[in-house]
Order: sequence, then C-alpha cells, then structure tokens
Amino acid sequence: MPDKAASETADTEQPTSAGFSRRSLLKKLGAASAGLSVAGASTALAATAMDDQAFQDRVAEFFQQHYQLMSKDEIAATIERLERQAKRQTGAEIRIGNTPPIPGVVFGYALNITKCKGYRKCVYACVKENNLTRSPQLHYIRVLELEKGSVELEESNHYYDPDYVPSPGKFYLPVSCHHCENPPCVRACPTQATWKEPDGIVVIDYNWCIGCHYCAVACPYWARKFNWEWPKVPAEEYTTETHYLGNRPRQKGVMEKCTFCVQRTRKGMLPACQEACPTGARVFGNLLDPNSELRNILEHKTVFRLKEDLNTNP
Repeated sequence: MPDKAASETADTEQPTSAGFSRRSLLKKLGAASAGLSVAGASTALAATAMDDQAFQDRVAEFFQQHYQLMSKDEIAATIERLERQAKRQTGAEIRIGNTPPIPGVVFGYALNITKCKGYRKCVYACVKENNLTRSPQLHYIRVLELEKGSVELEESNHYYDPDYVPSPGKFYLPVSCHHCENPPCVRACPTQATWKEPDGIVVIDYNWCIGCHYCAVACPYWARKFNWEWPKVPAEEYTTETHYLGNRPRQKGVMEKCTFCVQRTRKGMLPACQEACPTGARVFGNLLDPNSELRNILEHKTVFRLKEDLNTNP
C-alpha cells in the first residue's frame, strides 16, 4: 500500500491567493519554528493567513492522504476542497465525481484500422472532454500515419499534415494508453500514484504524482504526458462534469494520460473519442460481456495487439 510519507515529496509551485506554495509553506514553517515554540509559530501563522480559505485548503492539500487509503468521509472532504481550488484556478464551476467501478465490467477497446482515415476527430474530442491545456495543446491520443504493410511504430509519422486524408499508400493508427493487464508504468512509479482499477482502467492520483517521469520511460506506447504548466483552458470551454481519477483540473508538474473517459464510461456512456469518430473505427465495451460488440470482434475478426512480445498484455 502507498506510504503516507511519500506525500512529502510531492511539490507544486502554483501560489495561492495567500501567496503560499507547498515549498514556501515549509520554508515559513521552518523559519517560524526556529525562533518560536510550535504554539507560537501556529499562532503567528493563524494571525496572518489561517482566516484565508485558500491557505487552509493549501495546508490540507499538503497533508492529503493517498486516494486508496482515504475513508469515504475523507474523500468527500478532499473533493469539496478540490472543487473550491478548481473554482479559484479556472473560474468555472467544476464538479468532481467519484463514481466507482461497475461490478462485472472490464473495459476494452478495439480499433478497425481499415476504417480509420486519419481525421483526428478523436484527438480533439479528447482534448475538449478531458480539459487538456490548449497552449500548447496536449494530446492523449496520437494518430500515426504508416506505410501500408508496415507496423513499425517508430517509423510512423506523428505530425502528418497533408492537404487531405487519407493519403495514397498510407494507413492510420490511433494510439493512446492501452490500459495494460501487466502495466510497466505502475511498477515503475516510486510513490504508487498510479495503479490499475478493477474495471481495467489504469488511473493516476494527481495529488500523489511527483512528476518524476519514471512511468513515461517505462511505457512502450508513449502514452504518458507531462504537464509542464497549469492547464490553459478558457473558463467557458471547461468540461465541468469531472472525476477525481479523470478529467478534473490537474496541477502543474504531474503526469497525465487517457483514462477511458472514466467520468463517462462508469456512468454507462461511451468515451468521447468513440462518439466523435465519423467512420466507426472505434469499438469500446465490456470484455466480460459475451454479447458485446467488442467480444464479437475479438472472437470473429483477425486482431492483433501492439508490441505483444513485451508481455504488457495491452
């Protein structure tokens, strides 16, 4: 289980309205304790900042427990705090849900590469749904352009921009997080900020991520993205229905990735990328449902998984 002490390594430098960050808070607490008793330092801080809700939220963030170790009441209090912080940060009324996995469901995805035409509609639907930064724009999904007959991902073109698609002699392959059955990213994380949920979704507790990039190095599908700065999203463009483990506003300096739109799929909806696909190339569903379209494809069509030799079981 996660080590509570690991939370002390997490650090963000975004100032609050009271002018404090996690690092500056520690410096001020250290300076106060050097010349005053603990009680005196607490009193001094309280006199200058503790009446500020933003400061109190910042302190609570610093001492936040790992998601998997929190009680229901602690999760509820954490979500209330995060919603207040999101309001201050974004100006939007963000609602953060905590819908649990659906019993008897393990999510999977199939892609018909003969139908994908490289339009990238899925990419931009994902950007909108998951509140990804607009400048520079961050993408969880990359659509690769390859020569017909080749599956050499390292030789693909990630940045094709022809006058029209599909280009002659090319085919297109969308790639994002594969939510592996044996995810190397989870094993690589030193703070256990990422793990696999019972419904097959590999998730991240952003408040425990320290941005070390170990998971990104371990992932063979280039699925992990680092948030170099606070997301730049116009307030009116925010998707306000979010999930703690999904598309809620993320702080600067954490890893992000596809979550199978956990805020949608755990409510019985389709991922935003599938809804946006104009050619029907994407099929999402429950791997445990023998009557699902996904199972029919897996059992009756010719299928392959990327980099199967690595034993990640994507």
